[in-house]
Amino acid sequence: MSAEKSIIIACLKRATAAAAVVAVHIAALHGAAQAQVPGEMLPVEMSLAAFSIERDVTPIAAPSGLPAGTPAVGVPEGRSIPPALLKLVSPQSAVSPTQAACSAPAELAHFDRPLLHTMRRLESGKPLTIVAIGSSSTAGAGATSAAATYPSRLAAELRARFPGHDITVLNRGVNGEETDDMMARFANDVFAAHPQLVLWQVGTNSVLRDHPLDSHSIELHKGIEELKAVTDADVVLIDLQYAPKVLAKSETPGMVDQITIAAKEENVDLFRRFEVMRDWHELQHLGFGVFVSSDMLHMNDWGYACWAKLIGAAIADAATRPIASAAAHPAHTP
Repeated sequence: MSAEKSIIIACLKRATAAAAVVAVHIAALHGAAQAQVPGEMLPVEMSLAAFSIERDVTPIAAPSGLPAGTPAVGVPEGRSIPPALLKLVSPQSAVSPTQAACSAPAELAHFDRPLLHTMRRLESGKPLTIVAIGSSSTAGAGATSAAATYPSRLAAELRARFPGHDITVLNRGVNGEETDDMMARFANDVFAAHPQLVLWQVGTNSVLRDHPLDSHSIELHKGIEELKAVTDADVVLIDLQYAPKVLAKSETPGMVDQITIAAKEENVDLFRRFEVMRDWHELQHLGFGVFVSSDMLHMNDWGYACWAKLIGAAIADAATRPIASAAAHPAHTP
């Protein structure tokens, strides 16, 4: 065998060995990727909307420590969001919930209309009753205890702002409910308490279950009008949470707009929870883990506490404005 042929054969053997090593590395990397993301590999550009919320309802237990009257009802069950995909839509935050500062732009944590019934009640020195009605966000899904729910936090916030006043915030949230379900409870859970302020958290479950926006708009206007007609109370709407499973639904922007328009047309106030939470995430660069629980739907203790702090400040401001400002937006007289 010539020297030239020997060299050629040696080179071919080395190339074959190198190709075998590369093949082993590729197989190892492929296996690791499959372990991180179940099923087929997802393209990087795939949107969060690929993880839809199922229509099925799964019974869940009420959060630990919630009042006995809070039933363990169902909420929409959705697929878990793989951490690898969540990183694509959630900027990493070096801030933990214990370090994050609770804040929001003034124009978001502000009511356009004064709370005249609340104002007059505080001025009279009589007990102030507030009813918080809604679904799982109000009931406290995601909170570690009843004391960590937003209504409980709000009561503590308002008592600190108005020392010496008897202030009660009644938690009338029920997991999984939609607008018509809450309206069916108005008589027993709202009207019977004779509140001076009603906080109505609404809209999320209709979006999660892909219900039509048009029919929801009719129900929402009817509900607001019923609250204004029957109660001698101020009414504040609270819109959706800014959380991955809500953002995955195509009707979310339309529902946020619908609630904003309804508040304006019905001359009631609105707490813009969706925009407040969007500010936390997009402008303050807080990761979802700071204010959303592990289910990527409900808020956590930090989220509920900050929500209560901000809406408490908005209530205090709207209930203590000068009379000249209040006269610009007269309260409804039933």
